[in-house]
Amino acid sequence: MFKRLMFVFVIALTTVSCQFTETMVLNEDGSGRISISMDMKEMMAFGDMMDDSTKVKVDTIISMKDFLAEKRDSISALSKAEQERLKKIEKFSFHTFMDPETNEMYFDVFIDFKNIEEADELMNAFEGSGDFMQGMGSDTTVENDPSSGGMVAVKFKFKNGKFTRDAYIKDKAKHQVQMDSLKNGESFMGGMIYKLKYTFPRKIVKSSVDDARYSMDGRTIEIQRTFLEYLRDPDVLDLEIELEN
Repeated sequence: MFKRLMFVFVIALTTVSCQFTETMVLNEDGSGRISISMDMKEMMAFGDMMDDSTKVKVDTIISMKDFLAEKRDSISALSKAEQERLKKIEKFSFHTFMDPETNEMYFDVFIDFKNIEEADELMNAFEGSGDFMQGMGSDTTVENDPSSGGMVAVKFKFKNGKFTRDAYIKDKAKHQVQMDSLKNGESFMGGMIYKLKYTFPRKIVKSSVDDARYSMDGRTIEIQRTFLEYLRDPDVLDLEIELEN
């Protein structure tokens, strides 16, 4: 079931529009949870792409640590570098929710962190794990294409009531190759949205983003850009926040 759902997930990313939401709940001590969720309701309209096993209601959480343990024999055949990369994402958990009756379909990847530096490392591990996501649908084969995945990194800071999110391109040459490869898909990617939704332990008193939306209590901020904008220029989702004392 898991591999079939992963196949549906990969197909969704390449055939229909979806919304990505990066959610963070940050505690006063710097611990918290960060997740990447994908709203793939449009995928439910493509009923012919799914077999009977993916047309039933699903609400399940799978630990990546458990999945890697189950696939340890296959993983042991990979290169040391690939094994180390998979090791970095073993703290991830996957939440899948699908209800054919309501046409709802959500896919969540989430991680709990003890400090903001750990969130930094784990978020970047996710950014570089795209090839493995595809590999999970095909006998855990990981493509080692230097032009795919992991071109964008994110750095978080939280100190003395000030928070920053800084996304940047790690390798401009490889990033350009990646952008060139996406040109043929710009038409369907144009409808994809990437949204940030961050909740802080105290009220936000200052933000670097003019068009942000805030919750009634002032502790949650939401920022939205098209996915293509973010891929081309990660700075569009940079964020600086100052909390009340």
